[in-house]
Amino acid sequence: MTLTASMRPARAKTRVSAAAHLTDEQVEALGAELDAIRDEVMGSRGERDAQYIHKVLLAQRSLEMGGRALLLFSKFPPAWLAGTAALSIAKILDNMELGHNILHGQWDWMRDAKIYSTKWEWDHADPSEFWQKSHNYEHHTFTNIEGLDRDLGYSVMRVTPDQEWSPKYLIQPLTNLGLSLIFEWGIAIYDIELDRVQSGEKSWKEARASIGKILRKARKQLAKDYVVYPLLSGPSALHTMAANFTANTVRNLWTHAVIFCGHFPDGVETFDESRLDGETRGQWYVRQMLGSANLSGSKTFHLMTGNLSHQIEHHLFPDMPSNRYAEIAPRVKDICERYGLPYTIGSLPRQYGKVVRKIARLAFPGGHERYGTPVAEQTPRVRPLPVAPRADAAGPARLAS
Repeated sequence: MTLTASMRPARAKTRVSAAAHLTDEQVEALGAELDAIRDEVMGSRGERDAQYIHKVLLAQRSLEMGGRALLLFSKFPPAWLAGTAALSIAKILDNMELGHNILHGQWDWMRDAKIYSTKWEWDHADPSEFWQKSHNYEHHTFTNIEGLDRDLGYSVMRVTPDQEWSPKYLIQPLTNLGLSLIFEWGIAIYDIELDRVQSGEKSWKEARASIGKILRKARKQLAKDYVVYPLLSGPSALHTMAANFTANTVRNLWTHAVIFCGHFPDGVETFDESRLDGETRGQWYVRQMLGSANLSGSKTFHLMTGNLSHQIEHHLFPDMPSNRYAEIAPRVKDICERYGLPYTIGSLPRQYGKVVRKIARLAFPGGHERYGTPVAEQTPRVRPLPVAPRADAAGPARLAS
């Protein structure tokens, strides 16, 4: 049984939210504006979106086939380097711009079986159905709610000062490094939910069923990369095996960096479970904006991140086609500025540096002084004048789905 917010003991927050100055009316006006953006984009999906995802799919498959072909001759250094690079990019595209977004149902409207959310299986150790439960449902519904969003530290790290400290966190800088190297396997193990087994929320029978599904998926992944394709390479078998290992590691490091930069740098807020009590559509939107961070970069960079460099826009509209995030980002930023909310963004090196620093500092007790001003010392904000919604933002706020 999963505990609800009302069943868990509440913990006092040590920081004042950046949205504390907003009135209820302003929050709902903000929500109406974001609803209008969503309705406009979702109503205009069409051929250019279909062409985009088909181009990405073709590019990914071409890179994978080309890389695999080059690695048949991986005994020769130029073929090894080119094949490994192509395969690394293909695996990143498969996980980020294809797998992550397809499994969110972003392309279900096309009714194309090749990219339909319930039919897609990605090049990843974690079965799609497990990831959809832990990510699509738990993370995107309960974003940054302590005790409900298990993606906060993935049950092994302390990433907010409001998490109770334990001696096990002393090694979390090393835990973070290890997780980045085996990220796909870490996510698969995480989705067994051993923490819930330990707390009694999940039975060992259920856990064993999850382990069985993961082992079946793992066998396919390991056989493909470390048996079948190496054997096809004949005398280059060991070199191909090393190339596949390298490509998987590159993909894990990249995915880990992008995801952590979108959720854990300075400026990202976490929330108490009481936040869910009577939460409106507008309040849900505010939580998504305050609980996410963007990355700056080129079009190619955004593609390689699966457009999760637009993490704020993705959290606002997780089922919106990813190629639309860049075009709505200026409008979302404008809304944040007009309503006095932060729009957290920075380069990948800068944001990842902040993540690593936070993980290191929160390995030790405390952390409140560095990551937020205590409530008792917070200078009250001056309430701005109410902001009226734009003319195109009319309509009732909807509950988050």
